[in-house]
Amino acid sequence: MRAGEVTSGELTDEAIARIERDDKTINAICVPDFDRARAAARDADQARARGEDRPLLGIPVTVKESYDIAGLPTTWGMPMYRDFVPAEDAVQVSRLRAAGAVVLGKTNVPLGLQDIQSFNEIYGTTNNPWDHARTPGGSSGGSAAALAAGFGALSIGSDIAGSLRTPAHFCGVYAHKPTLGLAATRGMVPPATPALPVDLDLAVVGPMARTARDLTLLLDVMAGPDPLTLGMAYDLTLPPARHERLHDFRVLVLDEHPLIPTGSAVRAGVNRVADALVDGGARVERHTPLLPDLAEAAMLYRQLLFSGSVARFPVEADEQLRTRAAGLSADDQSLDAALLRGMVLSHRDWIEANNHRELHRHGWRRLFAEFDAVVSPITPTPAFPHDHNPDPRERRIDIDGVEYPYFDQLVWAGLATMPGLPATAIPAGRSPEGLPVGVQLIGPMFEDRTPLRLAELLEQKIGGFQAPR
Repeated sequence: MRAGEVTSGELTDEAIARIERDDKTINAICVPDFDRARAAARDADQARARGEDRPLLGIPVTVKESYDIAGLPTTWGMPMYRDFVPAEDAVQVSRLRAAGAVVLGKTNVPLGLQDIQSFNEIYGTTNNPWDHARTPGGSSGGSAAALAAGFGALSIGSDIAGSLRTPAHFCGVYAHKPTLGLAATRGMVPPATPALPVDLDLAVVGPMARTARDLTLLLDVMAGPDPLTLGMAYDLTLPPARHERLHDFRVLVLDEHPLIPTGSAVRAGVNRVADALVDGGARVERHTPLLPDLAEAAMLYRQLLFSGSVARFPVEADEQLRTRAAGLSADDQSLDAALLRGMVLSHRDWIEANNHRELHRHGWRRLFAEFDAVVSPITPTPAFPHDHNPDPRERRIDIDGVEYPYFDQLVWAGLATMPGLPATAIPAGRSPEGLPVGVQLIGPMFEDRTPLRLAELLEQKIGGFQAPR
């Protein structure tokens, strides 16, 4: 567009034509907003003709359904809110518009954003563009599928349990989970809930793209405190990336977790990245005594995650959970037991868990004095087949022919989420079945530019996004 080779209007019309042609089978765009998009594209072209050049001026983008957009429904996939329409934009939607983006519409999510898939009663099921019988992931699955299918150049999503990174991994695109608190979340709230400047524990909002460089571009638009609170006193200045060249990076590579195996396809992706790092001259280690205990980290993550997710459950449900938790054996240290105990955590117990989290954060600070980034899986497998069993406790994931509880696959996502670290999801090849495989690059707190720069260098080394056939 800067060179005058294409206009925003042309890009927008092309994206809309692609959606109208292909989204009948993918079902990524659940709330189109094409008339306003075309008007915004015309405005962008006129602004560029006047000499304006904002960061996203004229770029077609999509937005996860869970963000408030004035005039469009926000349902979080919950039938009772089918007709809820907010009156104002979420702060991140406002930042997109101020940067000149053209919003094509909203992308599909799971019910209440609480699944690793993207389906709900209102908008139906979103399919993975690489294999329609498989999920694109969740809860930002609609956004990842839209990017893979060419429905816009960028998207914004959210992440508390891998909801940015898992869909990126499943669909072969890029995503960045920012440091906790880096990007304001106001207006990314359940429908009919006041859009207050409140940051939920563990939860972040972040960018998705088809190139690593575009992640950085979009993060710069999204990052910064809420102008109603900390933004009244502070301006954001992110530290630069620690290094600019691959051979200067010190990287810890992980492919084994004590609580769940890593599937062969994902292990191959991790090793492909490790080999590229070594070939580029980076210092690569597989073990260090500085790594915080992964099993304890997973248990803490389960407790913190599910203590928050059930906070609004009815009293009757809470009493049932407490009865079930009381029946657990003290020796039961399984992930399922940690989940149940987290659901009934007292405030005193939460404070204790939070203190343990701070110890883990301190451990990560020590680790990142010796390393610049950590490479790890995002989930143990590539995208799995749709599974709409209404009881997630009965669902299973298949890891190289062996079944494991469905939610156990969250342990790798929790590695960065529990301590609030930034993590960049990048494509790392494909499985023998041709499915995308991604890995995450975890960096030090508030040094988001370090994993993002490493993502750019690896994209140059091993390649990046490839469009599905």
